[in-house]
Amino acid sequence: MPNFSVPDSVFEQAASAYPTPFYLYDETGIRQRARKVQKAFAWNEGFKEYFAVKALPNPSILKILIEEGCGLDCSSETELLIAEKIGCRGSDIMFSANAMPPEEFTLALQMGAIINLDDISDIDTLKNNGGIPEKISIRLNPGGSIDEDATIMGEPKEAKFGWMPSQLKVGLSKLKSLGVKRFGLHAMLASNTRLGDYYPKLCRFLLKEGLKWEEETGLSFEFINLSGGIGIPYRPNERALNILDVGAMVRNEYKKVLGKRNNIRIYSEMGRYMTGPFGFLVTCAMHLKETYKTFLGVDACAANLMRPAIYGSYHHITVCGKRNAPADTLYDVTGALCENNDKFAINRMLPKVDMGDILVIHDAGAHGHAMGYQYNGRLRSAEVLYTKEGDYRLIRRAEMPEDYFATLVF
Repeated sequence: MPNFSVPDSVFEQAASAYPTPFYLYDETGIRQRARKVQKAFAWNEGFKEYFAVKALPNPSILKILIEEGCGLDCSSETELLIAEKIGCRGSDIMFSANAMPPEEFTLALQMGAIINLDDISDIDTLKNNGGIPEKISIRLNPGGSIDEDATIMGEPKEAKFGWMPSQLKVGLSKLKSLGVKRFGLHAMLASNTRLGDYYPKLCRFLLKEGLKWEEETGLSFEFINLSGGIGIPYRPNERALNILDVGAMVRNEYKKVLGKRNNIRIYSEMGRYMTGPFGFLVTCAMHLKETYKTFLGVDACAANLMRPAIYGSYHHITVCGKRNAPADTLYDVTGALCENNDKFAINRMLPKVDMGDILVIHDAGAHGHAMGYQYNGRLRSAEVLYTKEGDYRLIRRAEMPEDYFATLVF
């Protein structure tokens, strides 16, 4: 079920110090999650979780994850620059992007990042923009599907990402001729899956492909990247995936495929699973409208959290001080955008809400603030860290009109 480990008093105290809406992140929860992932794959020497920066690109959060042994998965120049500013370089960075400006390859190579090629044509782009490194990663798209319950990613063959396996022979041979000596394989075939066998099946597929092309090309097969796609429970009746069980199943597949060989490293690049349950959008009830339905207006809007508006995604909502009160009132919880899909919840039963009540939108710690925008001139909110010491620290101030105007030419 959604993360209820943070008590209402934490949100109420934060709301007394910072104007709503704002995001609050639980440092303790993030650290514990990172340690659990490390434990799940500790059997693999060289395992590394490359946190998907796109999920939560805040330097303070990224530093926490780096302290816990994670690397960073970057997918743009700006994300690379964030990594550089917090001292992350070299093989602690995986650069995974598609249809990117060529100069971003150059920057990634200058920083020593592992380059993950999304298309066979990227070979020439990389050659002409920084050169070909000795170690390379290739993102695969096998088509078909590995059984999973994702609703956003859809069928892999419909996705814009990755090489077809049939392109590997030509591509790897060309890379070898250009100086590549070692390679790894990467694939992401699901989004927000809670099926425990997703990673094990993907592990088996990538290992078999890698061994095949190692023998075929003479290149050294060094790692597989299981990428992300591991989901979290958003609804109260959903169960969380046990990452320790997943790690054990991946180990079994690893041994089945490789036998006594144990020098293939396992990488992952989770985002949602690492921080999603430990971020909360804190907002205030400010308007009640009774027409055909009861609309509860809050001071946050889809510009702060767009997932419900664009995906119809469910985020659990609680009312501070009323968690144990009966949920006996039916609401649509809405923001102030001039868009009818600006709704955090539709036909949601909640305790009776009074104006001024603090509402908490749960499991917003990934692809939340990061996907914010400025439609209607609604500006992006602050981000607050609830530290492991029990203090509060502003880690991103709220945008102001001056920020909105800064790039405009009047």
